[in-house]
Amino acid sequence: MVKQSQGTNVRELEVSRRRERAQRILDAAATLLLRWGFQKTTIDDIARLAGVAKGTIYLHWKTREELFVALIKREKLGMAEDLKQRIGVDPAATTLQEVLKHSALALMKRPLLKAILLRDMDVLGKLAHSEQSSAANAEKLMGFKIYLELLREYGLVRTDLSLRVQVYIFSAIFMGFFLIAPLMPDEFTLSDEELADLMAETVHCTLEAGRSASPEALQTVSHTFMQYLNSATERAQEQFQKEVE
Repeated sequence: MVKQSQGTNVRELEVSRRRERAQRILDAAATLLLRWGFQKTTIDDIARLAGVAKGTIYLHWKTREELFVALIKREKLGMAEDLKQRIGVDPAATTLQEVLKHSALALMKRPLLKAILLRDMDVLGKLAHSEQSSAANAEKLMGFKIYLELLREYGLVRTDLSLRVQVYIFSAIFMGFFLIAPLMPDEFTLSDEELADLMAETVHCTLEAGRSASPEALQTVSHTFMQYLNSATERAQEQFQKEVE
């Protein structure tokens, strides 16, 4: 029994070391990707910054592309956890305008995910195309459609517009504000909070219903939304942990 327990502890320690090493490699990859971009960042560079041998990286990922895909997955998980923290304590935070505001603020903290949204080829190279593929977008839109249908059911958004049109308008607002920001003159530059607030106000005026939601409706929507977000995050976290072990 003692030997079995010792063997279990050794395996757990080894898994912990592999995970810590993988995270250190991903940290190095993130730093270099933002500094030099996808095309110029090599496995040798990442290994040097992470303090590991080049071959060690291949124990975790077979190719440079697989490593960067894992990095993007980690960034998405981080954003999901951030969003959960922002909206988990307040039922009113799951209205459409508040979800957009908190999503925007969470995204602003993650330049790699922002680069995906804006298809920044200098930073992400061909990864920008793969992350914006039809399959990837379809999966994200499916979850958003489920959430939007719930809001429609409880009268929290307009129902005189089709679901298809609402998804399009929401996407245009979210992407449009990020796309225009770097093109504006300095005198019109907004802080992150100002930008997120303005995006939220635009969605409120364009898509939300004109009447106030009942506390019961807000509570139901909040509970369902958090259930979905927790479930999706847990599945993604389990998959990610398996990949870095």
